[in-house]
Amino acid sequence: MSSTVGILSPGDMGHTVADVLRQNGLRVITCLKDRSQRTRQLAEKVGISDVPTYPQLVTEADLILSIMVPAQAKSAASAVAEALQQVDTTLTYTDCNAIAPQTVRELGDIITAAGATFVDASIIGPPPRTPGATRFYASGPNLDTFAELNNHGLDVRALGDEIGLASAIKMCYASLTKGLTALCTELLTAASVLGVSDALTAEFQLSQSALFERMERGLPSMPPKARRWIGEMEEISATFEHVGLTPNILTGAADMYRFVGDTRLADLPPEARDKFPTLAELIEILAENLKSK
Repeated sequence: MSSTVGILSPGDMGHTVADVLRQNGLRVITCLKDRSQRTRQLAEKVGISDVPTYPQLVTEADLILSIMVPAQAKSAASAVAEALQQVDTTLTYTDCNAIAPQTVRELGDIITAAGATFVDASIIGPPPRTPGATRFYASGPNLDTFAELNNHGLDVRALGDEIGLASAIKMCYASLTKGLTALCTELLTAASVLGVSDALTAEFQLSQSALFERMERGLPSMPPKARRWIGEMEEISATFEHVGLTPNILTGAADMYRFVGDTRLADLPPEARDKFPTLAELIEILAENLKSK
Protein backbone atom coordinates (compact mmCIF):
# COMPACT_ATOMS: atom_id res chain seq x y z
CA MET A 1 0.00 0.00 0.00
CA SER A 2 1.10 3.58 -0.66
CA SER A 3 1.88 5.86 2.24
CA THR A 4 -0.67 8.44 0.97
CA VAL A 5 -4.43 8.43 1.67
CA GLY A 6 -6.91 10.98 0.33
CA ILE A 7 -9.77 12.15 2.56
CA LEU A 8 -13.02 13.59 1.26
CA SER A 9 -13.87 15.52 3.35
CA PRO A 10 -12.02 16.44 6.56
CA GLY A 11 -15.09 17.39 8.60
CA ASP A 12 -15.89 16.19 12.13
CA MET A 13 -15.36 12.50 11.39
CA GLY A 14 -13.00 12.84 8.43
CA HIS A 15 -10.36 15.00 10.09
CA THR A 16 -10.25 12.70 13.12
CA VAL A 17 -9.77 9.65 10.89
CA ALA A 18 -7.02 11.54 9.08
CA ASP A 19 -5.36 12.39 12.38
CA VAL A 20 -5.26 8.70 13.37
CA LEU A 21 -3.78 7.72 10.01
CA ARG A 22 -1.12 10.42 10.23
CA GLN A 23 -0.19 9.41 13.76
CA ASN A 24 0.24 5.88 12.45
CA GLY A 25 2.65 6.70 9.65
CA LEU A 26 0.57 7.68 6.65
CA ARG A 27 0.52 10.89 4.63
CA VAL A 28 -3.00 12.28 4.26
CA ILE A 29 -4.11 14.66 1.53
CA THR A 30 -7.37 16.31 0.52
CA CYS A 31 -8.75 18.78 -1.98
CA LEU A 32 -10.34 21.70 -0.16
CA LYS A 33 -11.75 23.36 -3.26
CA ASP A 34 -15.22 24.78 -2.40
CA ARG A 35 -15.01 23.56 1.21
CA SER A 36 -15.99 25.72 4.19
CA GLN A 37 -13.57 27.73 6.31
CA ARG A 38 -14.26 25.44 9.26
CA THR A 39 -13.34 22.36 7.21
CA ARG A 40 -10.13 24.10 6.13
CA GLN A 41 -9.29 24.83 9.77
CA LEU A 42 -9.94 21.22 10.80
CA ALA A 43 -7.69 19.97 8.00
CA GLU A 44 -4.91 22.35 8.97
CA LYS A 45 -5.26 21.44 12.65
CA VAL A 46 -4.32 17.78 12.02
CA GLY A 47 -1.79 18.38 9.26
CA ILE A 48 -3.72 17.25 6.20
CA SER A 49 -2.02 18.45 3.00
CA ASP A 50 -4.26 20.34 0.57
CA VAL A 51 -3.84 19.64 -3.16
CA PRO A 52 -5.43 22.10 -5.62
CA THR A 53 -7.28 19.73 -7.96
CA TYR A 54 -8.99 16.35 -8.02
CA PRO A 55 -6.70 15.03 -10.80
CA GLN A 56 -3.75 15.71 -8.52
CA LEU A 57 -5.57 14.06 -5.61
CA VAL A 58 -6.22 10.84 -7.52
CA THR A 59 -2.67 10.84 -8.89
CA GLU A 60 -1.00 11.12 -5.49
CA ALA A 61 -3.32 8.85 -3.47
CA ASP A 62 -3.62 5.10 -3.80
CA LEU A 63 -6.61 5.08 -1.44
CA ILE A 64 -9.41 7.63 -1.06
CA LEU A 65 -11.88 7.65 1.83
CA SER A 66 -15.16 9.46 1.22
CA ILE A 67 -16.55 10.64 4.59
CA MET A 68 -19.30 13.27 4.28
CA VAL A 69 -23.04 13.87 4.57
CA PRO A 70 -25.15 11.43 2.53
CA ALA A 71 -26.36 14.07 0.07
CA GLN A 72 -22.78 14.77 -1.08
CA ALA A 73 -21.68 11.15 -1.55
CA LYS A 74 -22.71 10.80 -5.19
CA SER A 75 -21.28 14.13 -6.32
CA ALA A 76 -17.97 13.27 -4.63
CA ALA A 77 -17.81 9.90 -6.39
CA SER A 78 -18.65 11.55 -9.72
CA ALA A 79 -15.92 14.18 -9.22
CA VAL A 80 -13.34 11.49 -8.50
CA ALA A 81 -14.50 9.42 -11.49
CA GLU A 82 -14.17 12.46 -13.75
CA ALA A 83 -10.66 13.11 -12.44
CA LEU A 84 -9.68 9.48 -12.97
CA GLN A 85 -10.60 9.78 -16.63
CA GLN A 86 -8.16 12.69 -17.00
CA VAL A 87 -5.08 10.90 -15.65
CA ASP A 88 -3.39 7.52 -15.98
CA THR A 89 -3.60 6.07 -12.48
CA THR A 90 -5.27 3.40 -10.39
CA LEU A 91 -6.64 3.65 -6.88
CA THR A 92 -9.12 2.25 -4.38
CA TYR A 93 -12.12 4.43 -3.58
CA THR A 94 -13.86 3.67 -0.29
CA ASP A 95 -17.28 5.16 0.38
CA CYS A 96 -17.69 5.41 4.17
CA ASN A 97 -20.97 7.34 4.13
CA ALA A 98 -24.30 6.58 5.77
CA ILE A 99 -26.20 5.69 2.60
CA ALA A 100 -28.58 2.93 1.54
CA PRO A 101 -27.18 -0.26 -0.02
CA GLN A 102 -28.93 0.48 -3.31
CA THR A 103 -27.38 3.97 -3.29
CA VAL A 104 -23.88 2.66 -2.63
CA ARG A 105 -24.18 0.20 -5.52
CA GLU A 106 -24.87 3.16 -7.84
CA LEU A 107 -21.71 4.85 -6.55
CA GLY A 108 -19.78 1.64 -7.06
CA ASP A 109 -20.82 1.56 -10.72
CA ILE A 110 -19.64 5.16 -11.17
CA ILE A 111 -16.21 4.44 -9.69
CA THR A 112 -15.57 1.08 -11.34
CA ALA A 113 -16.60 2.47 -14.73
CA ALA A 114 -13.74 4.95 -14.31
CA GLY A 115 -11.28 2.10 -13.75
CA ALA A 116 -10.89 2.19 -9.97
CA THR A 117 -11.54 -0.37 -7.25
CA PHE A 118 -14.61 0.35 -5.12
CA VAL A 119 -15.07 -0.55 -1.45
CA ASP A 120 -18.35 -0.19 0.44
CA ALA A 121 -17.63 0.84 4.04
CA SER A 122 -19.49 2.22 7.02
CA ILE A 123 -18.42 3.76 10.32
CA ILE A 124 -20.07 2.71 13.57
CA GLY A 125 -19.08 4.68 16.63
CA PRO A 126 -17.80 8.20 17.31
CA PRO A 127 -14.81 9.84 15.62
CA PRO A 128 -11.93 7.47 16.50
CA ARG A 129 -10.24 9.49 19.22
CA THR A 130 -10.20 6.50 21.60
CA PRO A 131 -8.83 3.09 20.52
CA GLY A 132 -11.58 0.47 20.34
CA ALA A 133 -14.47 2.94 20.14
CA THR A 134 -15.01 2.91 16.36
CA ARG A 135 -15.42 0.15 13.77
CA PHE A 136 -15.05 0.42 10.00
CA TYR A 137 -17.13 -2.30 8.37
CA ALA A 138 -16.23 -3.08 4.76
CA SER A 139 -17.51 -5.17 1.89
CA GLY A 140 -16.57 -5.65 -1.74
CA PRO A 141 -14.60 -7.95 -4.02
CA ASN A 142 -11.20 -6.38 -3.24
CA LEU A 143 -10.70 -5.15 0.32
CA ASP A 144 -6.93 -5.59 0.59
CA THR A 145 -5.88 -1.93 0.28
CA PHE A 146 -8.54 -0.64 2.67
CA ALA A 147 -7.98 -3.51 5.12
CA GLU A 148 -4.32 -2.41 5.36
CA LEU A 149 -5.57 0.46 7.52
CA ASN A 150 -5.81 -2.10 10.32
CA ASN A 151 -2.06 -1.59 10.51
CA HIS A 152 -2.43 2.18 10.76
CA GLY A 153 -4.75 2.75 13.70
CA LEU A 154 -8.21 1.85 12.36
CA ASP A 155 -10.40 -1.17 13.19
CA VAL A 156 -11.48 -2.53 9.78
CA ARG A 157 -13.89 -5.49 9.76
CA ALA A 158 -14.69 -7.35 6.53
CA LEU A 159 -18.26 -8.50 5.93
CA GLY A 160 -17.88 -10.20 2.54
CA ASP A 161 -17.41 -9.51 -1.15
CA GLU A 162 -20.90 -8.06 -1.85
CA ILE A 163 -21.17 -4.29 -2.30
CA GLY A 164 -23.96 -3.09 0.00
CA LEU A 165 -23.33 -5.23 3.09
CA ALA A 166 -21.32 -2.58 4.92
CA SER A 167 -23.92 0.09 4.17
CA ALA A 168 -26.70 -2.28 5.28
CA ILE A 169 -25.24 -2.80 8.75
CA LYS A 170 -24.88 0.96 9.18
CA MET A 171 -28.49 1.56 8.15
CA CYS A 172 -29.81 -1.02 10.61
CA TYR A 173 -27.55 0.10 13.46
CA ALA A 174 -28.20 3.83 13.06
CA SER A 175 -31.94 3.22 12.90
CA LEU A 176 -31.66 2.18 16.54
CA THR A 177 -29.18 4.75 17.85
CA LYS A 178 -30.27 7.88 15.99
CA GLY A 179 -33.86 6.72 15.59
CA LEU A 180 -34.10 6.25 19.35
CA THR A 181 -32.54 9.68 19.92
CA ALA A 182 -35.22 11.21 17.70
CA LEU A 183 -38.00 9.34 19.53
CA CYS A 184 -36.69 10.41 22.95
CA THR A 185 -36.45 14.01 21.78
CA GLU A 186 -40.02 13.94 20.50
CA LEU A 187 -41.59 12.33 23.55
CA LEU A 188 -39.78 14.60 26.03
CA THR A 189 -40.81 17.68 24.06
CA ALA A 190 -44.41 16.45 23.98
CA ALA A 191 -44.32 15.81 27.73
CA SER A 192 -43.14 19.37 28.31
CA VAL A 193 -45.91 20.86 26.17
CA LEU A 194 -48.46 18.61 27.88
CA GLY A 195 -47.27 19.61 31.35
CA VAL A 196 -46.08 16.20 32.60
CA SER A 197 -42.29 16.55 32.33
CA ASP A 198 -41.57 16.22 36.06
CA ALA A 199 -43.84 13.22 36.52
CA LEU A 200 -42.47 11.49 33.42
CA THR A 201 -38.87 12.14 34.47
CA ALA A 202 -39.58 10.62 37.88
CA GLU A 203 -41.15 7.56 36.26
CA PHE A 204 -38.22 7.14 33.86
CA GLN A 205 -35.76 7.38 36.77
CA LEU A 206 -37.78 4.69 38.57
CA SER A 207 -38.44 2.22 35.76
CA GLN A 208 -36.12 3.22 32.87
CA SER A 209 -33.06 4.55 34.69
CA ALA A 210 -30.46 3.34 32.16
CA LEU A 211 -32.38 4.79 29.23
CA PHE A 212 -32.94 8.10 31.02
CA GLU A 213 -29.22 8.35 31.84
CA ARG A 214 -28.56 7.85 28.15
CA MET A 215 -30.96 10.69 27.33
CA GLU A 216 -29.22 12.99 29.82
CA ARG A 217 -25.82 12.07 28.44
CA GLY A 218 -26.56 12.03 24.72
CA LEU A 219 -29.38 14.39 23.79
CA PRO A 220 -27.70 17.72 24.73
CA SER A 221 -24.93 17.14 22.14
CA MET A 222 -27.37 16.19 19.37
CA PRO A 223 -28.53 19.59 17.98
CA PRO A 224 -25.25 20.48 16.17
CA LYS A 225 -25.55 17.14 14.33
CA ALA A 226 -29.29 17.28 13.64
CA ARG A 227 -29.08 18.77 10.13
CA ARG A 228 -26.53 16.15 9.05
CA TRP A 229 -28.71 13.36 10.41
CA ILE A 230 -31.75 14.31 8.32
CA GLY A 231 -30.24 12.77 5.20
CA GLU A 232 -29.10 9.70 7.10
CA MET A 233 -32.63 9.03 8.35
CA GLU A 234 -33.92 9.41 4.80
CA GLU A 235 -31.37 6.87 3.55
CA ILE A 236 -32.47 4.42 6.25
CA SER A 237 -36.09 4.98 5.24
CA ALA A 238 -35.19 4.21 1.63
CA THR A 239 -33.34 1.07 2.75
CA PHE A 240 -36.30 -0.28 4.68
CA GLU A 241 -38.75 0.56 1.89
CA HIS A 242 -36.45 -1.21 -0.60
CA VAL A 243 -36.80 -4.48 1.33
CA GLY A 244 -40.59 -4.11 1.69
CA LEU A 245 -40.82 -2.54 5.17
CA THR A 246 -42.43 0.75 6.14
CA PRO A 247 -40.21 3.80 5.64
CA ASN A 248 -42.41 5.93 7.89
CA ILE A 249 -40.71 5.37 11.25
CA LEU A 250 -37.43 6.84 10.04
CA THR A 251 -38.99 9.56 7.89
CA GLY A 252 -40.52 10.65 11.20
CA ALA A 253 -37.04 10.69 12.73
CA ALA A 254 -35.88 12.86 9.82
CA ASP A 255 -38.76 15.24 10.60
CA MET A 256 -37.61 15.48 14.22
CA TYR A 257 -34.05 16.32 13.19
CA ARG A 258 -35.43 18.89 10.75
CA PHE A 259 -37.38 20.43 13.66
CA VAL A 260 -34.27 20.55 15.88
CA GLY A 261 -32.23 21.87 12.96
CA ASP A 262 -34.46 24.94 12.83
CA THR A 263 -33.41 26.01 16.35
CA ARG A 264 -30.45 28.18 17.35
CA LEU A 265 -28.87 25.17 19.09
CA ALA A 266 -28.17 23.59 15.71
CA ASP A 267 -25.82 26.47 14.89
CA LEU A 268 -23.41 25.49 17.67
CA PRO A 269 -20.21 23.80 16.41
CA PRO A 270 -19.82 20.23 17.74
CA GLU A 271 -16.66 21.19 19.62
CA ALA A 272 -18.45 23.92 21.67
CA ARG A 273 -19.35 21.48 24.43
CA ASP A 274 -19.26 24.17 27.12
CA LYS A 275 -22.21 25.83 25.39
CA PHE A 276 -24.40 22.73 25.15
CA PRO A 277 -27.63 22.85 27.18
CA THR A 278 -28.60 20.36 29.86
CA LEU A 279 -31.32 17.91 28.91
CA ALA A 280 -33.94 20.00 30.71
CA GLU A 281 -32.75 23.19 28.98
CA LEU A 282 -32.79 21.46 25.58
CA ILE A 283 -36.36 20.26 25.98
CA GLU A 284 -37.50 23.68 27.25
CA ILE A 285 -36.04 25.35 24.16
CA LEU A 286 -37.65 22.80 21.83
CA ALA A 287 -41.01 23.12 23.56
CA GLU A 288 -40.90 26.91 23.31
CA ASN A 289 -39.94 26.65 19.67
CA LEU A 290 -42.89 24.34 19.07
CA LYS A 291 -45.30 26.68 20.83
CA SER A 292 -44.11 29.62 18.72
CA LYS A 293 -44.95 27.90 15.43
